[in-house]
Amino acid sequence: MQNNLFEQACEALQCCYPAEKVQLSYQLADVWAQQPTYPEITTPPLAIGEAGRPLRPELVSPRELSRRSVQTQEGRNILAHALAHIKFNAINLALDAVYRFRDMPVDYYTDWIRVAREEAYHFSLLNDYLQQHGCHYGAYTAHNGLWEMARKTAHDVLVRMALVPRVLEARGLDVTPGIIARLEQVDDQGFVDCLQIIHRDEIGHVAIGSHWFKHLCQQRNLEPLATFKQLIQDYMKGNLKGPFDEVARQQAGFSATEMQGLNAMTLEA
Repeated sequence: MQNNLFEQACEALQCCYPAEKVQLSYQLADVWAQQPTYPEITTPPLAIGEAGRPLRPELVSPRELSRRSVQTQEGRNILAHALAHIKFNAINLALDAVYRFRDMPVDYYTDWIRVAREEAYHFSLLNDYLQQHGCHYGAYTAHNGLWEMARKTAHDVLVRMALVPRVLEARGLDVTPGIIARLEQVDDQGFVDCLQIIHRDEIGHVAIGSHWFKHLCQQRNLEPLATFKQLIQDYMKGNLKGPFDEVARQQAGFSATEMQGLNAMTLEA
C-alpha cells in the first residue's frame, strides 16, 4: 500500500473485488491506528465517478428489485443480498469520505476509517450468511441509490455528512428492529445475529455523521436543524421517510428538538 492516507483510501475505493476491498479497508485502519497523523496532501481528489465494484450485481431501478419475504430461505437470501449491497456501498462511502474531503481534523479521518473497517466487517458477515445458504453476492439485482447520493454530495463535506449518514444510513436505524423481529419469528438466528451487530455499529456511524455535521455547522455559523431541513428540501425534495426509531436516533446524535422537527417534516410531506 502507499504511504499517503488519501492514496490508500483511493486504492481501496477503486478496488473492484469485494474480498480485496474488505482487506484493503482493514489494512487502511491498521496503518492509521499505528500513526494517526495529518495526511500529506500531494494532489487534489479526482472528480467523483463510479466506485470500484464487481460486474455483478446488475444495477436496476428500485422498482425492478426482487421481493424480499422472510418466510422462505430464498426470500431471506434476497434480503441478505440487498443488505450486503448496501454495506458494499457503505464501504465505498466511508472510503470516499476519507479520500475526498481534505483539511478536516485528524479525528475526522480516524472516525471514517473506523466506519470503513466496520462496514467491511458487516459486508463480510452478510456475504458469509449468503454463502452458508447456497448463495453469493452478485446473485441478485441491486440498486445504486447510496452511491448516487455520494455523487450529489461530493462537492461539500457538510452536505455529505447531512444526507448520507443522517438520512440514508439513519433509515436503517428505523427499519432494522422490525426486520430482526420478523427473522426471529422464522427462527433464523444466524441472520438475527448479523443484524444485531450491524444495528449496534450503525448507531455509532450515524453518531459520527451527526458530530461532524454539527461541527461544520458551527464552523460556518449555521443553525443545524434549519440547515438539515433545507438540505433535505434542496436535494431530496423534502422527501423524508418515517416513522423514526427515536431512541436509536437520539443515541446517534439527534436531539429531541431535531426529532420533533423531523416528525413535523414527515407530516408536512
